[in-house]
Amino acid sequence: MRAWLFPGQGSQRKGMGEGLFDLFPGLCAEVDAILGYSIRDLCLKDPDGRLRQTQYAQPALFVVNALTHLARLREEPEPDFYAGHSLGEFDALFAAGCFDLAPGVRLVRRRGELMGRADGGVMTAVLGLPAATVAALLEEAGVADVDVANHNSADQVVLSGAPEGMARAVEAVERAGGARCVPLNVSAAFHSRHMRPAAEEFAAFLREVEFAPPRVPVVANVTARPYPRDGVADLLARQIASPVRWWDSMSYLFHRGVREIAEVGPGTVLTGLWRSACRTPATVTPVPQAPAPVTPAAPMTPAHANPAPTAPAAEADARLASAAEKLGSARFRREYGLRYAYLAGSMYKGISSADLVVRMGRSGLMGFFGAGGLSLERTEQALLDIRRRLGSEVPFGMNLLNDLDDPAREERTVTLYLKHDVRFVEAAAYLGVTAPLVRFRFSGAHRDAQGRPVAVRRVLAKVSRPEVATAFMSPPPQALLDRLGREGGLTPAEAEGARELPVGGEVCVEADSGGHTDAGVALTLVPAMRRLRDELTDRYGYRTPILLGASGGLGAPEAVAAAFVLGADFVLTGSVNQCSPEAGTSEAVKDLLAGLDVQDTAYAPSGDMFELGARVQVVRKGTLFAARATKLHQLYQRHRSLEEIDPATLASIERTFFRRSVEEVWRETRDHYLSGGRPHVVEKAERDPRHRMVLVFKWYFAHSNRLALAGDPAERANYQIHCGPAMGAFNRFVRGSELEDWRDRHVDVIAERLMTGAARCLDGRIPADPTSMKE
Repeated sequence: MRAWLFPGQGSQRKGMGEGLFDLFPGLCAEVDAILGYSIRDLCLKDPDGRLRQTQYAQPALFVVNALTHLARLREEPEPDFYAGHSLGEFDALFAAGCFDLAPGVRLVRRRGELMGRADGGVMTAVLGLPAATVAALLEEAGVADVDVANHNSADQVVLSGAPEGMARAVEAVERAGGARCVPLNVSAAFHSRHMRPAAEEFAAFLREVEFAPPRVPVVANVTARPYPRDGVADLLARQIASPVRWWDSMSYLFHRGVREIAEVGPGTVLTGLWRSACRTPATVTPVPQAPAPVTPAAPMTPAHANPAPTAPAAEADARLASAAEKLGSARFRREYGLRYAYLAGSMYKGISSADLVVRMGRSGLMGFFGAGGLSLERTEQALLDIRRRLGSEVPFGMNLLNDLDDPAREERTVTLYLKHDVRFVEAAAYLGVTAPLVRFRFSGAHRDAQGRPVAVRRVLAKVSRPEVATAFMSPPPQALLDRLGREGGLTPAEAEGARELPVGGEVCVEADSGGHTDAGVALTLVPAMRRLRDELTDRYGYRTPILLGASGGLGAPEAVAAAFVLGADFVLTGSVNQCSPEAGTSEAVKDLLAGLDVQDTAYAPSGDMFELGARVQVVRKGTLFAARATKLHQLYQRHRSLEEIDPATLASIERTFFRRSVEEVWRETRDHYLSGGRPHVVEKAERDPRHRMVLVFKWYFAHSNRLALAGDPAERANYQIHCGPAMGAFNRFVRGSELEDWRDRHVDVIAERLMTGAARCLDGRIPADPTSMKE
């Protein structure tokens, strides 16, 4: 198979296009009329050094590339694929028939004008280090205002950003050794966050332009996948401020069977990068050659068994990738600023780590940091780390857990979030709305120019009961607003706006998950919650409906597809993300999770809601935690104190559960509450033997969490691992693919597989094969 590649800005040179202008005099005259100057003179003579200026360089290079392509077509048949580096992508789309030469000139002229306005930024090529290493060096050096603009090969990236940050970035790279930094002769920080104003203006310009679907697959810089039939304008606008994923694009072509390329335009830079990609391609597993009907029970095809596809298969791949971006609610994607209607939910004690949240954010997705069970100091450190690494524009979320043992903790956490202007919160384990939660939601609320109430912060409530969902789907109780007003928690204006808005702008139905659930079934819960949502929207006259999500049991594309069919506006995953390189738990736990099947979990009492009898789903295979936790809860129900438990049973618990005496557990527990400023808990336990028993038993739940996070192999029987059967479903889904090894299950890759797989299911023609898509 063959591909033609078009170079981008930087390849222009004086004298380019010689001999071409005489071949196409009519087209050149048309170009001159649009530009208002001679394209021949600009390219051959370069008066006043204009080819160094973006507004002249881009139209000139576009025209030379395009004419080179037309001349080549006189001698050779059209290739199987096109691709273009940055500006060259416009030539690839021109070649594929998306627009004619004259409209293309107008497009690149406008693009060049907008990008030419941006100044003050710099770009530097880093030669000799992988992108991941460069990114790690920048993080270690605290460089937050420099982006990877081009990922050209396995060991070549281009950085883009502010001069001061670039100086620190170069210093960090050179200090590490093994690489060479080459400043580029450019006028701005292209393909970085600094180009977002230009990207937004170009997007507005593109709304007035009509594009034909590509006649031949064109691999996009933004996605490293072929353009969808109707997504040209969107990707062209995003390209200005997004990284050029050239290595991934070339690797995509290589894995699709391309073995012959031609560089169509001046220079040979892309030819060298192609050869590099062939030597060291990124992992991009081929798609099956022919579409087939959806057969849920069909076995997965090993990656090595997939033949190279035809061009139509690549087009189907692009169409389904585009379809994945349209699943769920467009309003959700727009308001959250995401590619997919997909979120990675929080997991206790930082298992949903800062690394996980950052990885999602850098992929145009979003995750919630798992703040539950962490100190405020650790939570603040993680929050600041995430913001430093993602910048101020990329959305991310934090977890807010209802703590029945320490209600004041919720207030302190909300104060922390407001201090750092957190905008997105996932509220979990709530039995009703609370004052701190309402304070967070409506802090900064106001009325817009049309007098409509606006809340600047979003609360996503995870619920499994209609009565809890009703509380979140309703405005806050007036008595609670009055109390917050008296205490200074909300201003009068904020409280007034709160009366017309729901506490939870998003409500996520939690079914068969690893969190606090009632063992609900999504097939019944989601439709019931939808009707409740519609009823309350009508009752309170909300201008826009509450967005409804689905979580729990989402371990296979078919499950994700089913959630959208049931009417979910978005999906939220949990268990599957725990078995990823970014998850903040031990490798021992990840090894165990990667071996689970769908029957290998069980329900066990919840430590934080022990007295209420609430349950969470945990791993059963390879551990004894579920049985031991259940035993402790049964003893709590039957006895009023530790002294009532028969000595043999208590001794067994000390020997196998605790691995220490009850007195040692109590001393550790007592010290924990006293050092944490909660002496009243200890005083109550010393007055009430049953409360002392509860605290001793709850110590085991905290201890078993710590054991799992540490991964002590001698304590595997006591690991507490919150997980639902979605983990086993995902393991079955990826069996035989490269994702069988959890070390390759990056959270953004998991999202990509599930969402594109769901699109395949709903397309009705192609099976949800994990070996068919790989970032």
